[in-house]
Amino acid sequence: MDRRTLLATLASSAAVAATPFARAQDYPSQIIKWVVPYPAGGGTDVIARTLAEAMRQTLGQQIVVDNRPGASTNIGADLVAKSKPDGYTVLSADNAVLAFNEHLFSKLPFNPEKDFTYIGAIGKFPLALVVHPDFPAKNFKEFLAYVKANPGKVNYASPGNGSPHHLAMEMFKVRTGTFITHIPYRGAAPAMADVMGGQVPCMFLDLASGLSIMQANKVRVLAIGSGARSKLLPNVPTLAEVGVPNSEVFAFQGVLGPAGLPPAVVAKLNGDLNRAFSAPAVQKRFDDFGMEAMPGTPAQFAALSRAESQRWGPIIKQAGVKLD
Repeated sequence: MDRRTLLATLASSAAVAATPFARAQDYPSQIIKWVVPYPAGGGTDVIARTLAEAMRQTLGQQIVVDNRPGASTNIGADLVAKSKPDGYTVLSADNAVLAFNEHLFSKLPFNPEKDFTYIGAIGKFPLALVVHPDFPAKNFKEFLAYVKANPGKVNYASPGNGSPHHLAMEMFKVRTGTFITHIPYRGAAPAMADVMGGQVPCMFLDLASGLSIMQANKVRVLAIGSGARSKLLPNVPTLAEVGVPNSEVFAFQGVLGPAGLPPAVVAKLNGDLNRAFSAPAVQKRFDDFGMEAMPGTPAQFAALSRAESQRWGPIIKQAGVKLD
């Protein structure tokens, strides 16, 4: 190779190597697509749209929410995993993508640990054990005694197989040695409606969906699956307080991109996400949902997600829950 050819080759290689950095420095220069793996109008969708508007003001680019529901979030997740790693396609990911589905499905079209870039956590909200107001048990101790005395005769509702609500009760059953029968619904709204109506006596209910009916005493809250009592329900004991240790149950969300996002793009998105938490509209939405913001680094978000996966894997296996 002569000198001229060698210099041209080196220049070309340098230009290619510099391209991701240059793109990252100019980012964002076009509309960002935020994939939500649930239908429009649900809690995950509302949170994403609220954050997208707050982040638009600092990013200087519009963020368009693209709802891709189906297959227990796998459709939307797979779309993002296979997207170009340029920062223009991101995903709202929750317990399903981050911790559950790798244990619920025999085979996934993506690897949650290797096929995504972790951008940042959004927040979490605990799940609480609730019963219909006319249920014979007036507190947690009485509830536990009742279900132990009536194995298999008490039903519980959930928004669907593999949901945090479903698996929270399965963890409860494992921890307490009880047998309560699962009645899956198609979403939180019909499950809550039947618990309020007395058709099904109990369920684990997330604060985002159920805080208003809890505070209105349309259901009785027996215990909450958080590490400490909620300031929104200060009189409700935690599961640990009532004698069920190692049973923290919460739904959490964060933002993922495809694997290989440039570090500068990740830093930009993470910084703007963290700043969005202080926006008044975001704070109000989180308060309405009983959601705790989780500002932090991508590494902290990835560590939480992997820890939750490892925590829930044995529970899912012992409960024998499969979605395929």
